[in-house]
Amino acid sequence: MRELLAGAALVWSGFGMWRRRPGVMALGMLPAVIAATVVVIVVVILAANVSAIAAWITPFAETWGRNERELLRGAAGAAVVIGVGVLALYTFTTLTLLVGDPFYERIWRRTEADLGGYTPAPFGFWRSIGDTALLVLRAVGYGLTTLVVGVIPVVGAIAAPILGAVLGGHLLARELTQRPFQARGLGRDARRRLLRGSRARELGFGVMTQLFFLLPGGAILVMPAAVVGSTRLARELLARASDASPADPHLE
Repeated sequence: MRELLAGAALVWSGFGMWRRRPGVMALGMLPAVIAATVVVIVVVILAANVSAIAAWITPFAETWGRNERELLRGAAGAAVVIGVGVLALYTFTTLTLLVGDPFYERIWRRTEADLGGYTPAPFGFWRSIGDTALLVLRAVGYGLTTLVVGVIPVVGAIAAPILGAVLGGHLLARELTQRPFQARGLGRDARRRLLRGSRARELGFGVMTQLFFLLPGGAILVMPAAVVGSTRLARELLARASDASPADPHLE
């Protein structure tokens, strides 16, 4: 529990950057605004046509009785709404991370400079194609997993939001710490081991960031602070690794 709270506190500490670098932080809100606009437009279009979509995916029900047909299509429409909500969450997260790469790099550099002890080397403008593909595939996989859980009778309505927050938080933590780790020459396997060694702190950070997504406009406000918090998280994990015994299984 202490580790979970320490990870969550990193998000709140990130808001302190607004006092020191308000211009850079304000610029970091743009990717979330762009992603939110795209996602809202798509969701509104789909919501306005949910009845037509439900009819399109159940053409075999045309010959059924009226009550049976409406019951089936009502259930299909509900499934579409749940699916759209789940996919909207992961689509927003993925779009924000992809669009925001150059914006978040500036916040990361400022944070590294303010914290001191490390001068970032030149860093690529875009992530590697492999890392970008993995981000998209991971988001799709998480979204489908959450969707499947969400349609389970009774427990799905409770389990899906919790699972979505955990998986979405894990996705954010992994992707936002990628930059400070990569800049220090750490490959994908090394990054995975570092995060696995402090899973509770990673989840505390990621889930707290995801909880902000539930507030109106919260995602737009939290993403710059999350970049600052993820930089602090990466440095903490690196410090732990440097202090750990060579026999530590996470470093083998």
